Amino acid sequence: MDDRKNAIEVEDVHLSYQCLQAFPLRKSIFSLKKSKVEKYEALRGISFGVKKGEIVGVIGRNGSGKSTLLKAIAGIFAPDQGTITLATPSVSLLSIGVGFQRKLTGRENVMLSGMLLGFSEQQILEKMDEIIEFAEIGSFIDRPVKTYSSGMFSKLAFSITAVLETDIMLIDEILSVGDTKFKKKSYEKMKELIFDKNRTVMIVSHNPDTVRQLCTSVLWIHEGKVRMQGDVETVLEAYEGEA
Repeated sequence: MDDRKNAIEVEDVHLSYQCLQAFPLRKSIFSLKKSKVEKYEALRGISFGVKKGEIVGVIGRNGSGKSTLLKAIAGIFAPDQGTITLATPSVSLLSIGVGFQRKLTGRENVMLSGMLLGFSEQQILEKMDEIIEFAEIGSFIDRPVKTYSSGMFSKLAFSITAVLETDIMLIDEILSVGDTKFKKKSYEKMKELIFDKNRTVMIVSHNPDTVRQLCTSVLWIHEGKVRMQGDVETVLEAYEGEA
């Protein structure tokens, strides 16, 4: 019997977006109609738990609610209904395009991201050189991130999460980024991080091989609900059978 406590508990969570359906300009002017607001329910009463030290692969088709779920757990989105309980406030989300202020420099974004993760200014400064060295973006660290290529952006985002280690890691489709050399380095670093028995990890991935290699269990999300949760092979076999 597994007597470990849950690091993550999600109970009956609903989360909706408001989508604007725009009318053509000419039609808007002459009909005086406003844009229609439609509601899209991304999460529809989702409930599950994740034990401390578990590495959970999150699978499902595009639009099933996987990324929304991770952002809700990270505190970026607030549920309309239901609760998300974490055993620790030490949580990081690794996802392209999340958290950076494009007008700020890379160095300034490291400070901002670290503080949002709950680290003190002194703790971040102590890790700054290590983050910069790992990111391999050279003098660009002191340039606005709006000048970065997508590869440089990804490298810095990955480096912050990899060096400023948190108790709960949420990874959205990013396990290797940048060029071939950096991909190898980042993948090895990520394996080192997620195999720490005291760290709880959720990985969104469309790659079954990645899930098989890294995860201890799988959560299958379908249309905003839990379709199945269990051991890796059982859930992947069921999922692939419907693909």
